[in-house]
Amino acid sequence: MVQHFLKNEVYEKCGTLFLRKNSDLEELEKLALERRKNAPEMGEIKVLSKEETVSLFPLLKPSESLYLSGGARLDGKAYLAHLKKRAQARGVKFFAERATILKADEKWEIVHQGESDVVDDLVLCPGPALKELLSEIGIDVDVRPQKGQLLSFKTDFDTKDWPVLFLEGAADIIPFQEGEILIGATHENEKGWDLSESEAAFFDLTEGIKPYFSESKLIEFPYHYRVGTRAYSADFSPFFGPHPAFSSLAFASALGSSGLTTGPYIAYLLAQYFNHPETKWDYSIYQKDINTYLKYPNC
Repeated sequence: MVQHFLKNEVYEKCGTLFLRKNSDLEELEKLALERRKNAPEMGEIKVLSKEETVSLFPLLKPSESLYLSGGARLDGKAYLAHLKKRAQARGVKFFAERATILKADEKWEIVHQGESDVVDDLVLCPGPALKELLSEIGIDVDVRPQKGQLLSFKTDFDTKDWPVLFLEGAADIIPFQEGEILIGATHENEKGWDLSESEAAFFDLTEGIKPYFSESKLIEFPYHYRVGTRAYSADFSPFFGPHPAFSSLAFASALGSSGLTTGPYIAYLLAQYFNHPETKWDYSIYQKDINTYLKYPNC
């Protein structure tokens, strides 16, 4: 369904390979088969021989792997550009500015560059900046920034049919159209909002994949960094939903590196909350009590 309105450069179903020790592959296969009962979109699940693995991903050393046909690749940067374009076509306004929020009786006031807008309901999804925004109205939230770095290699390989690759104890590898291959990502908890590129990230990411590859040609191609900031909580779990004290204020944060996969569904759940106010909010099956991450305002 997703494939129908996204170009292959953004999203493409290509399958996924998992490389583990043989005994671990068997356990992983059992787990995948169990989860497929509730997620048939995972597709075909099978353990591949060494030869079959290399035929799907020619750069690898011969090794058995677990294959899921339903796996797909998604270019986050391209996906965000696509969503923004669709939203603007529907009249959504974007302001790339710092903003503050204020409580305005039963409403919310958003102040940005001297202007202000008053809204009935407010949803905040600003990543780790949620802490600063909520602190302005006396709410403390358990969220902090995490730095992430990806490497994007421009190769001459024919990658259009290659699957996504998950390596045990190493970076993930995502091949895209026209020879582009992403390797990443780092999880740097102590770097705050730092967006600088680092040689240490290049070393860590490329050294981690070397034991799985038959040659080092990949990392000899031209490359560039993609650097960003994620949000995470003390227990590395995401949280989302309305604030217990303010039903008109909702937020989502601490998704970490799961944002591209869980973020769209969380957005759907939040939209359902505001569009169907008669429905009681209870998503304890997805997360801990949201009060785990909040402190009530002193008011």
